[in-house]
Amino acid sequence: MPIFYTQLASPVSPLLLVSDDAGLRQIIFVKNGNPTPVNPEWKESPAALREPVRQLCAYFAGELESFDLPLAPEGTPFQQKVWDELCKIPYGQTISYGELARRIGSPNACRAVGLANGSNPIPIVIPCHRVIGSNGKLTGYGGGLPIKEKLLALERRQLRLL
Repeated sequence: MPIFYTQLASPVSPLLLVSDDAGLRQIIFVKNGNPTPVNPEWKESPAALREPVRQLCAYFAGELESFDLPLAPEGTPFQQKVWDELCKIPYGQTISYGELARRIGSPNACRAVGLANGSNPIPIVIPCHRVIGSNGKLTGYGGGLPIKEKLLALERRQLRLL
């Protein structure tokens, strides 16, 4: 099955989007200004990722609160359970890692939930940025805390990105 990619110059960071026929597989943040390495077997195809790009642009413009895309993240059954629950956190709201663990029926698995949250391959669309520490503080984010802060501010209508 061919894997397609395209780059998106988003207002929070350049993004690399990766998909196949099953759906969106990854959104990768550029790290330290360095281009994201692309697997040489992947095929560049903006057309194959037209809809994810359209929805992400609408999200950044404050015009989209809920993504409607086929998703195909690869992960363990536990990770999949966590990522499915992340998608249920409403736009503009946050929950703690402990609350997320309770919601998936594993109240003592806060650390495992945190690891699964941190390995989310489709950030923004699977909104791992909506999970914060139990003290209300922002905690780790794959794209960096400044990006997490911007995404949450956008969702609270405190910031316009486009």
